Amino acid sequence: MKQPLRAAFHAFALSLAALAAGAAPGDSNSPVGAWRTIDDKTGKTRSIVQVYEQGGELFARVEQDLTPGGAAARCTRCKDERKDQPLIGLVFMRRMKLDDGEYRGGDILDPDNGSIYRCKLRLEDNGRKLKVRGFIGFSVFGRTQTWEREQ
Repeated sequence: MKQPLRAAFHAFALSLAALAAGAAPGDSNSPVGAWRTIDDKTGKTRSIVQVYEQGGELFARVEQDLTPGGAAARCTRCKDERKDQPLIGLVFMRRMKLDDGEYRGGDILDPDNGSIYRCKLRLEDNGRKLKVRGFIGFSVFGRTQTWEREQ
């Protein structure tokens, strides 16, 4: 096999292997990885979260709470199985699926008030930012946070 053809074949094989294994953390084409959540009201960083893939769906859990007293906080206002669970380690986003360039179909929990919203995600700025929209009913009735990829 000639050298350019061999290189193209190896690149193709590596691409197939990456697809079969799922998106790697830090892949700019995937939300999988660590993110700094930015409060849409204050503009301040609130936490570090980990977005991960499980069974073809995306989930997110809190890895670090950066608010004062946040390390010991619990989800006291949650109404489901997450009630009174520690915020650190809490899975607050569930069952997101890629659909036409956007992740949707799952839900997101606001631990401040215990409400659960429908959710959609969209990568921007070459995968360095993640637009996270929580809403009730229609997407127009909600709010958006911009998360920044953790380096």
